Amino acid sequence: QLQFVESGGGLVQPGGSLRLSCAASGFTLDYYAIGWFRQAPGREREGISCISSSGGSTNYADSVKGRFTISRDNAKNTVYLQMNSLKPEDTAVYYCAADPYNSCSPYMNKYHYWGQGTQVTVSS
Repeated sequence: QLQFVESGGGLVQPGGSLRLSCAASGFTLDYYAIGWFRQAPGREREGISCISSSGGSTNYADSVKGRFTISRDNAKNTVYLQMNSLKPEDTAVYYCAADPYNSCSPYMNKYHYWGQGTQVTVSS
């Protein structure tokens, strides 16, 4: 089955850090842009970051800019999201998915291979 497996979530205090991993299963992610998304309870899923296939281009939502860093290791078939200075409003299930056109599309329906997500809870 072609999908991503997200991991690294958990419970963290405000101001803390987590590093999420997104491992590709059943395919190689070398040629895909990879996006990170999140969905908080009662809210729509939103895109928060994306990285091009080479890693040379990244973008971030304003809500996470300066706090989150996306990176990738194609040799390990894995994309990461380093999250620092976490806030309670970052609480959500975090997902990753692949853009086969390597465009970091703003449209979620262009992404494939969604995983089950990993829960991040920021609370004291």
